Amino acid sequence: MENNKKHILIVDDDNRIRELLKEYLNENKYIVSTAIDSINAKKQIELLKFDLIVLDVMMPGQNGYDLTKELKKDNEIPIILLTARGEVSDRIKGLELGADDYLSKPFEPKELLLRIKNILSKDKKIDTNKIYNIGDAQIDLNKMNIKLQNKNTKINASEKKVLIAMLAEPGKDFSRVQIGKIANISQERSIDVLITRLRQKIELNPKNPKFLQTIRGSGYVLWIE
Repeated sequence: MENNKKHILIVDDDNRIRELLKEYLNENKYIVSTAIDSINAKKQIELLKFDLIVLDVMMPGQNGYDLTKELKKDNEIPIILLTARGEVSDRIKGLELGADDYLSKPFEPKELLLRIKNILSKDKKIDTNKIYNIGDAQIDLNKMNIKLQNKNTKINASEKKVLIAMLAEPGKDFSRVQIGKIANISQERSIDVLITRLRQKIELNPKNPKFLQTIRGSGYVLWIE
């Protein structure tokens, strides 16, 4: 195995999906192993080092939710859940159990590839000494200050954490659950208030945001020009 290649484990009881994803990810320079169920997956995890797991929720025996919960107790391997059920409540359940992302079937392999790249790029740290520009706003994470139209406003520690996460992955859909974990906030209303405050500091028109947008029924996303 080449040291610079990432190793992915695909766990799905559907042979066609396993082989399709394995072939596609191999073509995109990933090393791929596959498992037909949770039992086989756990055996491989004991023997091999994986950088990410793509895990189907609906499988015979132990399902993907329960396996995610078990693995996340003492393992930080990123997990992307796959499911034919796309309800918001199902997505939230997976994220609450520790999953890093969630993708509803059917999906395009390219979308999964982009989500994998986003997760595996998280180890690229944001330089807090650098000034970041979002539209007309200048963000100084080190001084915890945002300048917009010659007006300076301070950000608090929770806002800084959320900005660091979103700046690291522009264009990624962050659920309220994920934002809550990042900011250490449990109340959904408090999460919405935090986003509203950030919009007031970043956006020229906070009520019609251009950069920090709401994804209906899902969460929030930060776009950077």
